Amino acid sequence: MPGQRSITEAEKLAAAKLGGIPIRREQMAVVANIYRAASAVRQHLENSVLRGSDLTWTAFVVLWVIWIWGESETRHVAEEAGISKGTLTGVSRTLEARGLVRRAGHPTDGRLVLLSLTEEGEQLMRRVFPQFNEEEAFVAGQLSDEECRSVADGLRRVVLQVEEHGEERRLALLDGAEPAPRRSGRRPKA
Repeated sequence: MPGQRSITEAEKLAAAKLGGIPIRREQMAVVANIYRAASAVRQHLENSVLRGSDLTWTAFVVLWVIWIWGESETRHVAEEAGISKGTLTGVSRTLEARGLVRRAGHPTDGRLVLLSLTEEGEQLMRRVFPQFNEEEAFVAGQLSDEECRSVADGLRRVVLQVEEHGEERRLALLDGAEPAPRRSGRRPKA
């Protein structure tokens, strides 16, 4: 990508900087490349197939979650999409204004909101997803089907490790304490 360092250059710079520091290099490479791959794929998909439908990555993921899961509470959609409820509110309002998503109150709990796709949203996903999948095939084009299965399996195991043991690990690292709240971009006072 223009204006960015190549993956090879970034790896060489990291290796030089980390020199003799005792770290687990193979695991570092896995996590770094998960991030790099996710960023590259997201950017490619946003700038190709999603742009033609005037969708951001986040909007597409929200549509995908609702399309696959059906009508869902906003908190579940946010969780599945990996976004905050506040972000989902803005995205879902935009999608609703475009006639792609329907927002409705929960039948038994007025505090909850349900999201579902409209017929236009369903049609959009049936049209866009095959194009999206063609680009998925493009970005994985250097891998054989067997390598794709192997990478997918390895990534699934990474996700399961965090889902099944991440909370326990976090508590151990923080000695059982809750993490301090994040500061909103402010630096601590010296």
